[in-house]
Formats: sequence, structure tokens, C-alpha cells
Amino acid sequence: MDPDAVAKAFVEHYYTTFDTNRAGLANLYQDTSMLSFEGQKFQGTQSITAKLTSLPFQQCKHGITTVDCQPSGPAGGMLVFVSGNLQLAGEQHALKFSQMFHLMPTPQGSFYVLNDIFRLNYA
Repeated sequence: MDPDAVAKAFVEHYYTTFDTNRAGLANLYQDTSMLSFEGQKFQGTQSITAKLTSLPFQQCKHGITTVDCQPSGPAGGMLVFVSGNLQLAGEQHALKFSQMFHLMPTPQGSFYVLNDIFRLNYA
């Protein structure tokens, strides 16, 4: 398993799904998962999905600038750090963001998001 390839594939899948069908992100989280979104904490699939689907915009497009990853612990986890731009429909300027994912392996051979931290980067 090439961690960089896994991270790249995950990031592509996550943001494509976020931009086209946010509710479809639910299967990436589990009941033990936690999201910190601009300082607010949400735990569990339902709570996280409710937050993501209730964001005050319908359409957006993520542009990824960097993806960094590291293996994490003996269980085969992975840290993925992403930076990029978030373009909201009808807005002239893109917002800069950073997001960190702690991915953990599933028994089926894929990964789920154990921890997810999102922040907008203000100049």
C-alpha cells in the first residue's frame, strides 16, 4: 500500500463527493468519528452528516493545492493534511482552507475517517 496514492485517491473522492452530493459522505464516517468544523465538534455519522449537509451554501468547488500524508500508528492509520481553495457559487473570491483527516483501516480493506478537522484560513 502506497500511502501517498491512498491519500490522493481519498482526497479526490472526498472533495468530489462533497462538491456534488454531501450526503454521500456519510459512508466515510462511523459512530466513533469526530469532526471539528471551525471549532465546533460533532461526533458520529449522523451528527457529522447533519452538519455537512446543513452548511449555508448549496454549490461549491474545492481546488486542492497540497496533500501531505504520514502513516499513523501500528493499526495502519494515516494522517492526511489538505490545503486548498473553496469557491462558493455566486462569490467572486475563493476562500482558503485547511483540513486534516485521520484515516483508519476497515476490516473490508478500505478506510474510514476517524478524525476530521476543518478550518478556513483568513488572511
